[in-house]
Amino acid sequence: MSEERSKAKRPSVFVIVLATIGGLALLSFLSFISLIFILVLKGNVHTDSISSGEGIGIVSIEGLIASADKTLEILRDFEQNEDVKAIIVRIDSPGGAVGASQEIFQALKQIDQQKPVVASLVNTAASGAFYIACGARYIISNPGTVTGSIGVIMKLPNISGLLEKLGIRTTVIKSGKLKDLASITRDLTEEERKVLKTVLDDVHEQFIRDVATGRGLNFEKVKEIADGRIFSGRQALELKLVDELGNFQTAIKKASSFGKIKGTPRLIYPQKDKLTAIKEILEDSGASIILRFLKILLQQESHSPLVAS
Repeated sequence: MSEERSKAKRPSVFVIVLATIGGLALLSFLSFISLIFILVLKGNVHTDSISSGEGIGIVSIEGLIASADKTLEILRDFEQNEDVKAIIVRIDSPGGAVGASQEIFQALKQIDQQKPVVASLVNTAASGAFYIACGARYIISNPGTVTGSIGVIMKLPNISGLLEKLGIRTTVIKSGKLKDLASITRDLTEEERKVLKTVLDDVHEQFIRDVATGRGLNFEKVKEIADGRIFSGRQALELKLVDELGNFQTAIKKASSFGKIKGTPRLIYPQKDKLTAIKEILEDSGASIILRFLKILLQQESHSPLVAS
């Protein structure tokens, strides 16, 4: 009886093997992470950096446009790098802040005087994103890309009803009657509405003028369609808002032609910072390895013939 109890308490060979393999795998994974950190921090891991040889610089603008700083930094690097003979701005964004869009637009116009810039529109390139695209020498869109939306909008929440239900009141002390313009605790006055409308109209006119200048179109013609409406890529081509229908490969060929690059061009991506490089390396290699290993262990454990004796 005592022998049977001692056997029941002994771990099976299968469990010991699994524990050993698991321990070794964990140790290897930790060693792998340590090695990656050391190599990257020493600068010995190659990221998507600008290397030698002529090619095309690729700049991606994705998601909501809130700041221009990162994009401008990349553009400056490409402008100064002699290996970059042309630039493709790959755009997939619904738009965003006017100021940031204008900064990138102006930067593209300036760089295009030295190096050709081609805009490649992906799924969406509307509002501020289309504003940016107009800074390029040539715009290529997919037939189904959602673009256009030449307009300006301002949304002002009003939580006065909620505050009233909660019994909260606000007291405002101001130096001028318009100092609390667009306050969220009350409705706009008619005077405030006029002031904001004047600002939006001015920004809208700037948008239309830059589109007209960038696309080589008549101001009044652009104004007719600048009511915020969107277009498909094919419709935009008919309106001369884009130059050609095509994909990323089309943009590469056009940029190569503008940049006078012979043969197959090399695509040059921005250099990633070290933390981003570490994250991507772990996601692509170590993390996937450990996940696959854990999956195998779970599968083996679910099918193991272990029973209590």
